[in-house]
Amino acid sequence: MDKRSLFYPLEQEGLTTLRIQYDWKTGNVYLAASKDWDDDLDWSRYNKDFYVESIKTHSAKYLNEQEVKDMFEKYGLTDYLEEVLELIREGRHFGILGYYNKALDIRYMGNMHSRKCGINNGRHATMGGGIRRHEKSEDELDVIIDGLNLGRAMSFKNIAGELPMGGIKSTVMMDPLDLDNFQQIGFLAFALDSMRCETGPDMGFPIKMTDVMIDNEYSYQYTCGPQGPLGSSGPPTAYGVYIALEEAIKFLGHDNMDGWSFACQGLGEVGWAMVKEICTKVKNPHLIVADVKQDVVDRCVKEWSAQGIDIKAGKIEDILFEDVDVVVPCAIGGIFTEENIEQLRCKIIWGSANNQIKASSQEEEIRLAQKIADRGILFQTDWWHNTAGVMFAWEEVCYQKQADINHVYKVISDVLPRLTRDNLKESKELGLTPTANAYRRVEEILYGDAPAPERTAWLK
Repeated sequence: MDKRSLFYPLEQEGLTTLRIQYDWKTGNVYLAASKDWDDDLDWSRYNKDFYVESIKTHSAKYLNEQEVKDMFEKYGLTDYLEEVLELIREGRHFGILGYYNKALDIRYMGNMHSRKCGINNGRHATMGGGIRRHEKSEDELDVIIDGLNLGRAMSFKNIAGELPMGGIKSTVMMDPLDLDNFQQIGFLAFALDSMRCETGPDMGFPIKMTDVMIDNEYSYQYTCGPQGPLGSSGPPTAYGVYIALEEAIKFLGHDNMDGWSFACQGLGEVGWAMVKEICTKVKNPHLIVADVKQDVVDRCVKEWSAQGIDIKAGKIEDILFEDVDVVVPCAIGGIFTEENIEQLRCKIIWGSANNQIKASSQEEEIRLAQKIADRGILFQTDWWHNTAGVMFAWEEVCYQKQADINHVYKVISDVLPRLTRDNLKESKELGLTPTANAYRRVEEILYGDAPAPERTAWLK
């Protein structure tokens, strides 16, 4: 393990848990570390022989705030801890709950942004957000920045989906998950359950992870598995992005996108479904598609060319800068930077990728969104319109086997076009970018006195 890590002191001191909490109202920081389980604990027996609240060791240790500071100072990591704390302060995050499983070599971080909209929802889970795997060799600070940004975006995304949930993102530094390794499965179930959140597998984790969790009764807080009552969240996410795009082009004064050109980055579950939305709903579209997997690109081009669609393969390094009407990012985030915004040649940026602007703070994202707007390009922060996936997950969490796919599509069709229409109209009236106005709206709820969404669209 790299010494420049929140987990290095835990490893050296035989600890399992690090709690970093922040109160943005008072500015107070709370630190604690502890040993909560023994290395030989059989995690395959989680929720069978023991539970979140069970005693998992008879040699527990607890470090208070000063002792945690002393521990980081002992290993020369005081500055690193302060760097992480500053990121938490800047984003007004609730904090990070870190679990280190030495026996399984797993470093789990729950990047908690806010519980405000979920504390009275009547469910076990008060926060919702995906779980993403990172390689153990990655720079931990980059992983933390990614997780905090995504956790904050989940608070906003859940508001945009009119969901009674706070925001969180789990980032896990580990080897690829073995679905037959119930030690790994049990530990990941425990970590999620302990934070009272629900999730769906994100980049780096197989979507079958959810089915394994549920079929073996480890955690019902994992959602959107292929064998679940609703299936994968990829298609509804793409549908939500597309119908929001339809509202955006109406805002610009167009009746439809017939004959328009599109550059689609990423052909995963959502990207593939997004291409399908365009090819089946737009007359005579022109598409350029790119993905890191060339065989997937070739299959996509072959499938839609056979149906008479003008579609061709593009280069992954050039796809964002094609001279097209709409750039559709559906892969990794952090793709629009201070340097490359000047290279954009599209009229609209509208896709499903999370955190499309590379920024370490909300203020920086808003500034770069203004830079995009100054180029004459319509851009709305992704979390305002790519929220159908978590809406899908909420339906499954609430109704489980009685979840109704028609109901959730009805809610998506009501909520996402309406909120996109409202946001674009307000941003124009106030002289703000759509991104800045979206932040304004959610901050009035999270940090001000504005009420949470009424969720009337969810009533059956």
